[in-house]
Amino acid sequence: MKSIVFMGPGKFVYEDRQKPEIKNPDDVLLKVLGVGICGTDLHILMDPPKHPAKPGIILGHEYSAEVAEVGSAVTRLKPGDKVIVDPHPPCGQCENCRSDRPGMCTELYGTVGKEFPQYSGHANTRGIFQDGALTSYTRVPASSVFKVKKETPFQVAALAEPLSCTSCAIAKLNIKPGDTVCVLGAGPIGLLFASLAKASGATTIIVSEPAEYRRNKALKCGATRVINPKVEDLRAAVLEETNGLGIDHCIEAVGAEMMTAINLVRCEGKVLQFGHDETATPSIRLGEIVRKEVKIYGGFLGKYYFEQTARIIESGILPLEEIVTHTFPLSQYQDALDLLNRREGLKVVIYPEEY
Repeated sequence: MKSIVFMGPGKFVYEDRQKPEIKNPDDVLLKVLGVGICGTDLHILMDPPKHPAKPGIILGHEYSAEVAEVGSAVTRLKPGDKVIVDPHPPCGQCENCRSDRPGMCTELYGTVGKEFPQYSGHANTRGIFQDGALTSYTRVPASSVFKVKKETPFQVAALAEPLSCTSCAIAKLNIKPGDTVCVLGAGPIGLLFASLAKASGATTIIVSEPAEYRRNKALKCGATRVINPKVEDLRAAVLEETNGLGIDHCIEAVGAEMMTAINLVRCEGKVLQFGHDETATPSIRLGEIVRKEVKIYGGFLGKYYFEQTARIIESGILPLEEIVTHTFPLSQYQDALDLLNRREGLKVVIYPEEY
């Protein structure tokens, strides 16, 4: 089966790989339907890379699929089910998992460092450190698979992984009806956050984004005001929209703008750092955090959140169709990367052609 295989910084190949087979009683063989290209994938394929990955693995960690075959112990799934997949599931057995800290699962975060000590602390995610979904079939444990309604478009279902992560992260802010929110960045992640903020009841949602195309998308995804920070004073706009108080919640979806977020929140405001750039080392004025008593949260993986994510996708409450802008066949993966690197699309979904 044709696959996109990572070969090292800036390199991948389009080559044949062996179709996986059921090995364990709890295995599920999945027919891949659609795979989203994540910003992390773009970082992996940079030279030098901004995110590590294991050479030789099949890329792709955001995907929807159809069940093709199940192991003898699998009872809740059957061939033909449309599903979403958790590519970084917690083990459920370690001390952190049993102490309601699955985001720090010892098994998930401990295995990469054993093989690659320089990458210690990274999650053993499918599509990054083990084979992923940019291919035709994948084999995963049934515990990683969650059903969605058959009528769910595969492109929308492919947003499940980033949606699970953003939904889990934004819950930390406890946004209430009437709250004010600012999102820094209107890529797919920023647009998911804007949509979730609106669904949570926020009445003022400011999105800061230099690209006009993305600003216009933000208005369709819940933003009440969009700002081009290169030509407008973002802080002045925030103060104008909040009667001089500052924003209740600021979500950093870029990677190196935490200080901007700290400057925008009111006293005792909340900052969610979600933008992920392994090379970013922004300067932080600690006095501003202390004086304003800012609450800062980190957000990363959507631990134990895929069941809720399936329900969110099925509900249609979020304008997910606005975020998926392009689809490409697997053989045109480089064309998809080129489009994203030109910043001409948002979420691009890849589909296999071998059926």
